[in-house]
Amino acid sequence: MLRRSTVPLDPALRAPRTTLLPMLFAALAGATSVLAFAPIGWWPLQILALAFLFYQLGMDTNVRRSTLIGWAFGFGWSVAGMHWLYITMNRFGNIPGPMAVAAVCLLGLYMGLFGALASGVSTWLRKRWSLPVAGFLLLVLPVAWGLSDWMRGWVMTGFPWVSTGYAHNASPLGGYAPIVGVYGIGMIAAVCASCLVMLTQRARWPGMGLLAAILAAGYGLTFVAWTAPQGMPIKVRLMQGNVEQKKKFDPDHVMRAVEMYRGMITAQPADLIALPETAVATLPQYLPPDYLPSIKKFAADSGSHVLFGIPLSDGPGSYANSAVGVSPSGQSYRYDKHHLVPFGEFVPAGFRWFVDMMRIPLGDMSRGKEVQGAFAVKDQLVLPNVCYEDVFGEEIALQLRTMPHPATMLLNMSNLAWFGESVAIPQHVQMSQMRSLETGRPMLRATNTGATVVIDGRGKIVNTVPMYTHGTLAAQVQGMGGMTPFIRMGNYLFLALAALALAFAWFSGRKYAKTQQT
Repeated sequence: MLRRSTVPLDPALRAPRTTLLPMLFAALAGATSVLAFAPIGWWPLQILALAFLFYQLGMDTNVRRSTLIGWAFGFGWSVAGMHWLYITMNRFGNIPGPMAVAAVCLLGLYMGLFGALASGVSTWLRKRWSLPVAGFLLLVLPVAWGLSDWMRGWVMTGFPWVSTGYAHNASPLGGYAPIVGVYGIGMIAAVCASCLVMLTQRARWPGMGLLAAILAAGYGLTFVAWTAPQGMPIKVRLMQGNVEQKKKFDPDHVMRAVEMYRGMITAQPADLIALPETAVATLPQYLPPDYLPSIKKFAADSGSHVLFGIPLSDGPGSYANSAVGVSPSGQSYRYDKHHLVPFGEFVPAGFRWFVDMMRIPLGDMSRGKEVQGAFAVKDQLVLPNVCYEDVFGEEIALQLRTMPHPATMLLNMSNLAWFGESVAIPQHVQMSQMRSLETGRPMLRATNTGATVVIDGRGKIVNTVPMYTHGTLAAQVQGMGGMTPFIRMGNYLFLALAALALAFAWFSGRKYAKTQQT
């Protein structure tokens, strides 16, 4: 009888003698993956990097060694993709340079655990289920990688920055976004990587055929219109105040910014005038007495709808990162940020000392409701999201499918000055583009320093203003109605496909084991 722990290997797949050198190469491969994301966008490089990792894992059946190699790959991926956090902590958070470097590395070690989990569990299942090489590469590894990306999106409130699928908003795999979302794309990208590894096997041509079919099908799906125009286009004006981050909450400069934004709002009417997150960086009671009434009067006189970011308090010590809307009819609107940033907007247990060291204003805020209404602008419905809330596509999909009248366009209100002149800003735009692909709806972005852009319902940037400049983006935007499969099912379809693939892998492993016994 075949023992489950002894899996026959292809002659090309032999266990390495050491672990340190493969870990080093894996970390370097993971780090090169940052070039697959914006602003570079060399998406094939990501698939090649994953193929390198999968080849290393395919040479091994030692769970511990595979886990360490996956951890190293995830560490390199995370540190390279999120190195800009050093700017946030050091330049704006007053954290000493060495401590900021250590914090980025510690975050990388933590994020690397998800790569370690995917690699270790895959190798364990390979031994447990007596999997053939093809079943391991084409089924178990991609599913484990996709599930690890998905877990990054919710474990400890989630931090799915530079998740695999985000590299493919402009690749043929972007066509799968309205169906399985960004995590499904990540799993499909992992299948593509495994197809490349199959070149080292005897059955290389089926692998190439599968790769070609995946890319061709994804490209074909980019031509499918999942949503349709709804209502009449609206004229929008998106404000970019370019307020320096170090001065943004300085009492000596807050009122200057407040008056600047009042001037930008009243300079010209539009159907929708949107300002960035905390553009008004003080509580309403500290504003000049005529400030809000003057904006309401402008809205009523000009027929404009105004939406601006402002902190609101519902009681002592209770603050919300909010967006307040003013309609020509005098009706008010409020949206409170739901998905808060750890260390920046809420304090994880045991880390009060770290947050106090950074001296972040309003660093412990209240959460808004998970599902909130949209802001009505003529016959369009605009659904705001604040800062990195647009990184969580499943939460936006939940709001759209549970609304009695789903929003027709999305609006991201951000202050990305925290990131300095780093790759974090184009990376964030790339995530907004993925939300447009998933939902089939335009995404407007009103930001403090950039990137202030208009993205259409197919994920294409159609209007923008230069970053790090003071300006206004004026555009005409068409709202879209209808439901993509991702809006209807969120991540459930991706999870169902992952479960189906694992079931098929288990079945193929049993069949393979029986053939080895005869």
